[in-house]
Amino acid sequence: MAIIDLRSDTVTQPTPGMREAMLAAELGDDVYGEDPTVNRLERYLAAELGFARALFVPTGTMSNLLGLMAHCERGDEYIVGQQAHTYKYEGGGAAVLGSIQPQPIEGEADGSLDLAKVEATIKQDDFHFARTRLLALENTMQGKVLSLSYLAAARELTRRRGLALHLDGARLYNAAVKLGVPAQEITQYFDSVSVCLSKGLGAPIGSVLCGSDELIGRARRWRKMVGGGMRQAGIVAAAGLYALEHQVARLAEDHSNADRLAAGLRSLGYSVEPVQTNMVYAQVGEQAGALKAFCADRGVKLTAAPRLRMVTHLDVRAEDIGRILETFAAFRR
Repeated sequence: MAIIDLRSDTVTQPTPGMREAMLAAELGDDVYGEDPTVNRLERYLAAELGFARALFVPTGTMSNLLGLMAHCERGDEYIVGQQAHTYKYEGGGAAVLGSIQPQPIEGEADGSLDLAKVEATIKQDDFHFARTRLLALENTMQGKVLSLSYLAAARELTRRRGLALHLDGARLYNAAVKLGVPAQEITQYFDSVSVCLSKGLGAPIGSVLCGSDELIGRARRWRKMVGGGMRQAGIVAAAGLYALEHQVARLAEDHSNADRLAAGLRSLGYSVEPVQTNMVYAQVGEQAGALKAFCADRGVKLTAAPRLRMVTHLDVRAEDIGRILETFAAFRR
């Protein structure tokens, strides 16, 4: 039985074309700056997103961490959403490794942070307080896309109050495809952007931090200190390049499959949140554990949570949606 894995879009396998690109990649020592494929990936993404430089790292967690540490010094603070990955799901790295204080605030239903609350949270310039230096946003946030008008307002606020603006763009390209704009229409508002290549884009590993010459210089030093320097890294950078060149437009298929899945679940009586990109959130309550086990026996992998997240990706085909819905329908009988 073929397995349908809805736990995340990180579970994808490299496509045949991606494997060929990896096999043929030119290699060098990236710590010396001599890997031509890594250099090409960094130039490609910096140019596409409108930044001076970029830095290839193994993971999105590291990319965000380096961005925060490059913006902030010990005793500084960044404002962030309660549910944001940089605060909740990345091991407290900014605090533990960077001595940077997170100042979380509750997010809004549309994935944004209320900018009036953000401004009210900025600390006074007083030695009693941590110095507020940065606002970190996430796009998409639990599958929801931040509007361009909101990003413009966030940029205006941070400039007026002297803050930098960082984007956890782990699923940046899902947001761009949903809005129907080039990714740079989103990234133009930010001082730094982290882009994950191993989520919807389907690469097996890798993330890229983009920013100014000065910021990426600081981030490169931090990368060495936290053990992120890689040697012949072009073999995995080639997968990221292939994903960017061949697997962006197809994200629309994932969004369509998520829409179909959500509609089908609603027809079965499940309460499902509105879908914008490739994430479906359904309320399953105390049945979460039983549902996970039932679906696993039938080749459908889920997490177990009352607010169940299901993520479509390049290894979930359109024809798989029917089988998923049949499994959920059988569980309700």
